[in-house]
Amino acid sequence: MKAATTRGEGPATVVRCVGFTQYPPPAVARKEMGRVAARVRQRGEAEKPSAYLGSASCAGLRCLRLSRLRRLPHELRLDLVLACVDASGQLVAVDLRGWSKGTMGTDDAATCRTVLCTLLLLTLSCDCLAADLDLAKTAVLEVNTSWVVARKIPQTLFGLFFEEINHAGAGGIWAELVSNRGFEAGGLNTPSNIDPWSIIGDESSIYVQTERASCFSKNIIALRMEVHCDECPAGSVGIYNPGFWGMNIEEGKTYNLLMYIRSMEPVELTASLTCFDGLQNIASADIVDNNVSDWRKIELQLFARGTCRTSRFELTTSKRGVIWIDQVSLMPSDTYKGHGFRKELIHMLMDLRPKFLRFPGGCFVEGEWLRNAFRWRETIGPWEERPGHYGDVWKYWTDDGLGYYEFLQLAEDLGAEPIWVFNAGISHNDEVDTTTLAPFVEDVLNSIEFARGSSESTWGSIRAAMGHSKRFPLKYVAIGNEDCEKQLYQGNYLMFYNAIREAYPDIQIISNCDGSSKPLHHPADLYDFHVYSNATFIFLMKDKFTRTSRKGPKVFVSEYAVNDATDAGNGSLLASLAEAGFLIGLEKNSDIVHMASYAPLFVNDNDRSWNPDAIVFNSWQQYGTPSYWMQTFFRESSGSVIHPVRITSSYSSSLEASAITWKDNEDMFLRIKIVNFGSHTVNLTISATGLQAGVDTARSTVTVLTSSDLLDENSFSDPNKVVPVRSGLPGAAEKMQALLVPYSLTSFDLALDQYGGLVAEM
Repeated sequence: MKAATTRGEGPATVVRCVGFTQYPPPAVARKEMGRVAARVRQRGEAEKPSAYLGSASCAGLRCLRLSRLRRLPHELRLDLVLACVDASGQLVAVDLRGWSKGTMGTDDAATCRTVLCTLLLLTLSCDCLAADLDLAKTAVLEVNTSWVVARKIPQTLFGLFFEEINHAGAGGIWAELVSNRGFEAGGLNTPSNIDPWSIIGDESSIYVQTERASCFSKNIIALRMEVHCDECPAGSVGIYNPGFWGMNIEEGKTYNLLMYIRSMEPVELTASLTCFDGLQNIASADIVDNNVSDWRKIELQLFARGTCRTSRFELTTSKRGVIWIDQVSLMPSDTYKGHGFRKELIHMLMDLRPKFLRFPGGCFVEGEWLRNAFRWRETIGPWEERPGHYGDVWKYWTDDGLGYYEFLQLAEDLGAEPIWVFNAGISHNDEVDTTTLAPFVEDVLNSIEFARGSSESTWGSIRAAMGHSKRFPLKYVAIGNEDCEKQLYQGNYLMFYNAIREAYPDIQIISNCDGSSKPLHHPADLYDFHVYSNATFIFLMKDKFTRTSRKGPKVFVSEYAVNDATDAGNGSLLASLAEAGFLIGLEKNSDIVHMASYAPLFVNDNDRSWNPDAIVFNSWQQYGTPSYWMQTFFRESSGSVIHPVRITSSYSSSLEASAITWKDNEDMFLRIKIVNFGSHTVNLTISATGLQAGVDTARSTVTVLTSSDLLDENSFSDPNKVVPVRSGLPGAAEKMQALLVPYSLTSFDLALDQYGGLVAEM
């Protein structure tokens, strides 16, 4: 949604004056007025503003509306001013909405806004009289908390969808620092491209090329480095790898180096971590070995003596000779649980408390062509023996260190149910005929045995050898991704379905075909539903499943997001509010909707193939978009109890609400979430009937997600521009008043006295 404009002037803005805990004395206001008058006088107009005020009582607060501010500097015109104080006279909020031509300097505008806020605060006093607040809407939200009409939400309602897109895995949550570690990315025809590896020194001193000389049959490519100099320039020559747009090396941390080398002569190498220009040496270790005529595995640790966010890894020597190098890995020693994942990114996932993890795609599973589709068997076992593959949909190489086993491990680390999406013999451009599908079916059955089989089984034993003798609890599989309209999907689906159902009757099988409007033509436990669109469309989708038949398979909304460029940008408040309305609708229809996940989950800021995304990162920073923070409002929903609600308002088309009872350890809360997807403030009356316990005001809270502009985004420079703000709720009660600001998501958490036996029931 584009920002509002009027009479050819600039975009609408919202100013919130916060931080005033009591009315500033008149002297302060006069001083501020003097400051702005002096600034404006230079611009040509310096008359003192005058105001026509009306007062109102809204949501239990004392509020004032400034219906018109006249004779302001022409650069700033206001069409709404609303100020509220609580019973103690302390300022709760001041909103200014208007239009600015943008000709006022930054300092002038900031000072002018300060003065306007100050003027408003001076008008607030105990003598304010109640009157109608013309521009505010009213609404009544009724919540029936009786256990008789309540319903349990599925334990799996909200989770995560991970796809290898935007370098989400390679150069993302997978902590491997070396890009193209096995020199395989250039293909099997040698000599091949070794990007992003480069040489140190000139071509008269060093020559490198790939050869089919590796000791690993699945990764036959190795690098041959021939050094021509005895007294090499600048002391040494060699190769370097910058990783994925620079390696984040931090002082005091250790990094585990593992690689393979071979030479007909003794080797003298130095492994180093330097800053991007190679001038600042952060860590180094010597490798001296006289017996490397056969491939030799080298393992050592590099200890960082400094910090550089854009480091590179170097292998250098001053000794003439030929050295073959292969499978170079550099991993931080402090990955999440030692499982190879980047800790700070996993912590952001943990904060969402996901109940499932769908992996590894997405289109990544299909490939543009089947030859480049994800093949689970080639992503297990020792990492040195994984051939890697080119993801031709999102156009980059992955070494597949993050493979099928690691995804299962990640789900376990997150406490989430794994959902394995496998290729149905179909890519974007080619398909396997159903009559020749048997090898694909057998391959999928083997993948399930790898996850669920005993440590004595053929494939379970490989899992056990990798360090996980315990079976992974794989209960869900999806046959393909977005393949329903493909010519051979129906036949291929039934081949997979029948084989899996016979071998593993408890596994829940997910179809790609949408059954929300008409019955499926084949059996399924769940069906996949994807929706991407503009903000208004997504918000109106809140009622989509109200009309869906309750017979047949359940719904898995595995991909949803506002992705319209105008509405979403790189992740806007507007997009998050539309999605929140949609998710509330899913909560209310969770008798048929059993799972939902946002997409995409991650984006490396250096490779934005898809916008927006939930989490943005680079080599050393990360932040959540508003859509990420919106999801934190729903992290207690899975497995909770949902109650019927009813909104009565002429403005109800812009509102969506739900109410759940959830527990945190032994404490219980009634959470009322409501989205205001409109431009009006709402005076809301909340009435909860049927409560079997009192409300503990001291422990009750309110959390609000909003911002000064609909299209506000977070960024590395301002990661908390749009984040939830939590505060106490002193007016918490079975019946209470509240104020909903325009374009906001609000959660009221009413702490309940103990329900006794009902706690155990949840």
